[in-house]
This record gives sequence, C-alpha cells and structure tokens, in this order.
Amino acid sequence: MKKRLSTLLALAMTAALTGCSGGAAATASTAAETTPSATTAETAAEATTAETAAAAAEASADGAATTSASDDAVTVRVGSLKGPTSIGLVHLMDTAEQGLAASDYEFTMVAAADELLGKVVSQDLDIALVPANVASVLYNKTEGGISVIDINTLGVLYVVASDDSIQSIADLKGKTLYLTGKGTTPDYVLHYLMSQNGLTDSDLTLEYKSEATEVAAVLKEQPDAVGLLPQPFVTAACAQNDKLKSVLDLTKEWQAVQGEGGSQLVTGVTIVRNAFLEEHPEAVTQFLSDHKESADFTAAEPEAAAELVAAQGIIEKAPVALKAMPYCNITCITGEDMKAALSGYLQALFDQDPKAVGGKLPADGFYYTK
Repeated sequence: MKKRLSTLLALAMTAALTGCSGGAAATASTAAETTPSATTAETAAEATTAETAAAAAEASADGAATTSASDDAVTVRVGSLKGPTSIGLVHLMDTAEQGLAASDYEFTMVAAADELLGKVVSQDLDIALVPANVASVLYNKTEGGISVIDINTLGVLYVVASDDSIQSIADLKGKTLYLTGKGTTPDYVLHYLMSQNGLTDSDLTLEYKSEATEVAAVLKEQPDAVGLLPQPFVTAACAQNDKLKSVLDLTKEWQAVQGEGGSQLVTGVTIVRNAFLEEHPEAVTQFLSDHKESADFTAAEPEAAAELVAAQGIIEKAPVALKAMPYCNITCITGEDMKAALSGYLQALFDQDPKAVGGKLPADGFYYTK
C-alpha cells in the first residue's frame, strides 16, 4: 500500500509543483542557499491533487496507524516543513529532545512537500503543519478525515522592490511582478488583493518562478525588479541588495481590504487525523497546550528562539533567523478564534476561486474548537 501511495504522490506532486513570514551579504547568501527548499516546500504543499486525496481516502479506509491505547504511553508523531510554519515549534522540539516534554513526541521535519503529505496519507504522522487552504482541500477529498486544531502562522508574504512609488496594490499597475507557484497561496492571495483594488491580469505582468530562490536571484540581478516573497527570503534578498526593501506587507493589504472585523490572512494551520483524535483526545489537548507555550516562547525569547531555529536547520544562521522572525507572524490560535479567522480566510479564497479550497467550503466539523 505505502509503495503505491508513494508512487501516486510522486506523480501528483510532479504534475502540480509550480511554486509561504540585514545581515552581511555573505550571511544572507547562506540563508538563501539553505532555506529556499524549505519555505518553497510550504508553498508547494498547496498543490494537492485529486490523486493525492484519493490515495489519502484509500489509506484512511485501511485503518489508523498502530498507536498505544493509552494517552500516557502514546507517541505523538508530528510533521512539519522547514520554514515559517515550523518556527513556533522549536521550543517544543528542544524540550522533547531533552526528555522534558509532557508527552512523548516524535518530530519529522522535511524539505519536500510530497514527503510530508505522503506521511500524512500513509498515516505515519498524527499531526501536521500545512498551508491553510491545503487543509480544506484535504478535508474535502477525504470526506472529513482530518480536523484543524490551530493556526500556527499568519501572513508571511511581502512585495520587495527598490521602487518607493509602490505604496499600494494599485501601484503595481504596469509593473512586472515575479512570484512563485501559479495556483498556490501567494497567487491566490495576490489575485484576491488585485481584484479588490480594481486590477486584472491585463494590468500587470506576472512572471512565475518555480522556487523563491529564483525570485530572489532576479531581484539581485535586476535592480528595478519587483518580487513577491515570503519570509525569510525577504530578509535574505534585502541583505544581498541594500537598495531593496519590503514595500508592501500583504497582511496589511489584506486587512485594509477586509476592514475592521474582517478575516485575517492565514498562512499555516495544524491538522490532526480524526482517527488519532478520536482515540487519543487527551494527547491532542496536551499538544495544543505545548504548541501554544512553544509559540509564546518564540515571541518572548527571540534570541534564544533564533538559536533553536538555527539548531533545527530551519534557517542556518541565527542572526538571519532573528531578523526574519518578527515578520513571520508566528502564533497559536485555537478554538472559536481559530474558526472565525480561518473560515473567513477560506471564504475569501472560495469567492476568488473555489478550487483554492477544494471546490467547497469545509463543514463545521473541520474546525476542532474544544
């Protein structure tokens, strides 16, 4: 079964992969070389296909992975992608490595999106950190096989340029914008903001690249280029060229469009397999508590957290991590607040393109609010 699932995943991701918050130039170069596949993997994970989902449904029918019947003894297997959505986990990872965590955790952090999805599909992971809209797609395709338990990252997307005249989305008219991943979160968010600011594809030129490193390379080679990048690539790109700066924060642009009381821009969420949730509810509750404590540590102790981020290999150099982290919007939002923020975000994506959320909005059971 796992061999056939891996084959399906490889075919699906190969077909779909097309593209997710300064030091000295040498430091930035190191960051650009070591973090690209990680953050790009978060973006690529959004390209979940019907084949992947079908495999997930079949795997689910085969039964849950073997775990202990006792929450006291169960090992909670957590998967994440290298990049912003894993930064809020580093304190918990460190605590678990020291044997001091309240639960027995096994962490798997991968650079390739298809590898992480494969582990979720084959039920080798119980909890996973994934792009927000991918969670909705997977929920629909598996007919309710997973639930979202928290939001781990808000907006991490920024427009980077040396052009000070770009002060709003409308100012992109007539420009060429370099970005990753057609049909992924950056693309969906950009098109939503374009439509809300009266722009269409005919008003600017969108140049898609397969990886964020390619966008960063264009910005380095062409001083007048404009790019859409996630953190920590923004920090690395600006360090390589001191004329570059973050001219638009898409989180603020989203808030400007939504207005007071509107939805938030959500990047990453944490999902759980419902079979695991039903068998080990106390383990999931404990994870939520531990995840929040870990995310709070990242905000309260940024220097220590940056060292842990580097130690985990998410960003190679702690100084680069320290500079990028404030713009990664690390959080841990649960319960009704999570449901309100995520449902509003998915509604906005659905209104723009139903395919972004798997064709339909997920049912209330998608949101774990206990």
